[in-house]
Amino acid sequence: MGKLFNLDSPVFSFLNKAADLIWLNILTFICCIPVFTIGASMTALNYVVLKMVRNEEGYITRSYFKSFKQNFKQATVIWLIVLAVIMILAGDFYILRYALLEFPTWIKVALLAVVVLFLISVMHLFPALAKFDNTIKNTFKNSFLMGILSLPKTILMIFCWAAPVVIGLTLYQIMPLVFALGISLPAYMCALLYNKTFKRFEPEDVQAQDGEWSVFSEEEKEMMSEAELQDTEEKR
Repeated sequence: MGKLFNLDSPVFSFLNKAADLIWLNILTFICCIPVFTIGASMTALNYVVLKMVRNEEGYITRSYFKSFKQNFKQATVIWLIVLAVIMILAGDFYILRYALLEFPTWIKVALLAVVVLFLISVMHLFPALAKFDNTIKNTFKNSFLMGILSLPKTILMIFCWAAPVVIGLTLYQIMPLVFALGISLPAYMCALLYNKTFKRFEPEDVQAQDGEWSVFSEEEKEMMSEAELQDTEEKR
């Protein structure tokens, strides 16, 4: 029985990680309140959960605000772009739903396709910003390409983020649990999914002078034409 509650036991490790996730959820929730800081908050969240997945975490609060501060400018610009797209798509759906005119089916299908592509594009967006040093343009581009190259995992990531919303709206009894882990737990589960994907693009002999990176492996680069490769590795 004593071994069960040993500091190195699986039970203690689980409880410690759960406590870290709850505290991380509180930090993220508070830092998201101003709305315009959501980008930096989500970037910091992904920075910490990836470290947790790799068992590299140190002080949660210190690591969180380190990333928050370092990536604040880029994360805010990226978030405002994402927010603008969300508002445009929401407006389009509102028009389709309440307009007096009957729109053709292909318009509805096209809009749905845009939403799917948008979700694929943003699933790796803040995790990539948290891990890799890059331009805003290339962060968007690489996030989309990573989403496509690891499509099954990307779909699972979408479900991870959708689950707390669905559960919270249908099972009111567990709302306290959703409130305690509704942001950090999905982020942690997503980090478990994209961890290996990120490692694929973290060679030990990285020599990028400006910190930029490409989501293509060496084998994939060889399969691309020289013109395409030059375009994908376009410098700032």
